[in-house]
Amino acid sequence: MDFSELVLSLTKQIPKGKVTSYGELARFMGNSGLARAVGQVLKKNSEPIKIPCHRVVCSDGRIGGYNGGISEKIKLLRSEGIIIRDNRVQNFKRVLFRASEMRLP
Repeated sequence: MDFSELVLSLTKQIPKGKVTSYGELARFMGNSGLARAVGQVLKKNSEPIKIPCHRVVCSDGRIGGYNGGISEKIKLLRSEGIIIRDNRVQNFKRVLFRASEMRLP
């Protein structure tokens, strides 16, 4: 499994009502410095329904980018019970899906 496949597979594990960060995904893969590379993979996600990249945000809770636009990302997150204020996830640590909860596919 290559890097891109692993990122997409891990992203599928994020449950509704939770978010993770680009850094958490990179940390699970053993190198938190790969957070930007994780973002680049997700930017190319051609299956946003099957692979819920809208659940991946910045490590400080900021929403980050989304191919469908930030307003669509916020709408999707809110529909899953995530509270957003000023383009940030509220109670970020409480809704964070941590690297320690991820599993190898």
